[in-house]
Amino acid sequence: MTLLDTGSNDVRMIGICGMGGTGKTTIARVVYDLISCEFEGSSFLTDVRETCEKNGLLSLQKQLVSELLKLTDSNIWNVHSCINIIGSRLRRKKVLLVIDNVVNIEQLESLADKHDWFGSGSRIIITSRDKHLLMTHGVDEIYKFEKLNNDQALQLFCMNAFKAYQPIEEYEQLLKHVLNYAAGLPLALKVLGSFLYGRTMEEWESALQRLKRDPMNQIMQILQISFDGLQDTEKQIFLDIACFFKGKNKEYAIKILEGCDFDPVIGICVLIEKSLVYILDDNRVWMHDLLQEIGQQIVKRESKEPRKRSRLWEKADVCRVLSENTVSN
Repeated sequence: MTLLDTGSNDVRMIGICGMGGTGKTTIARVVYDLISCEFEGSSFLTDVRETCEKNGLLSLQKQLVSELLKLTDSNIWNVHSCINIIGSRLRRKKVLLVIDNVVNIEQLESLADKHDWFGSGSRIIITSRDKHLLMTHGVDEIYKFEKLNNDQALQLFCMNAFKAYQPIEEYEQLLKHVLNYAAGLPLALKVLGSFLYGRTMEEWESALQRLKRDPMNQIMQILQISFDGLQDTEKQIFLDIACFFKGKNKEYAIKILEGCDFDPVIGICVLIEKSLVYILDDNRVWMHDLLQEIGQQIVKRESKEPRKRSRLWEKADVCRVLSENTVSN
């Protein structure tokens, strides 16, 4: 709320960024509900990425002008004409606009290109997984979502799994395994908590065993969206980090990746900006455990036979492939 500073009369654009599942949309919705009454008009454009894929950018522009200007579809012909309407008719109106889950600059240029599109005191909140996109657009401040600490993670999970702030005592040992698996990711904590609610300890144990082999689709689908949006070179670097370089020194990883012609300096930078990778204080490359799991699953899905996969990192698979090659020779 401090970043928004709703008491000032300037036009302010605030970015919220972080990896998928951290709760960017949730916090934007909470803020929107709290302060929307302070503005002459308000609009919450939900999941811009998905809406554009299904219905096109024009559908979002129509929603924006309908909610902020009360204009009907008959006033809007195409994306360019709508840009002119937004950029000229909102200048004297104090509005609150949330643009959720933006993935490219065209979306921002068509919905909230410049500060002077909006009236004095307006606030535009933009959520994205891509910090560089927010910087490129010239937002005034960026709030970076980090994973929850242990106490926050425990509370969020317990509210979903037990409908209380504290765990049931006999579940405490199993709870440690759940919190370790989720590693502070709100999406995973909520999904797992809801799934385990009302189940017996035996059912918890069975579910945790299954998670080791088969992570929950609801979590993985959200996280994989970030991977799917990468350029091919960044995808390869992501997979190499997931399979080989997590926990390794950054300079060591870069040296090896340069030998693969992956341009890793800019590639790792892009992955950091998209909240897929980060660098620890001791200069080691790191990623969330669930993102690492996604990367390794992607490689394993290339083939049921390890020798046909692009990467081998598990000792058993390496030994098997070497053994098969020895026998065939």
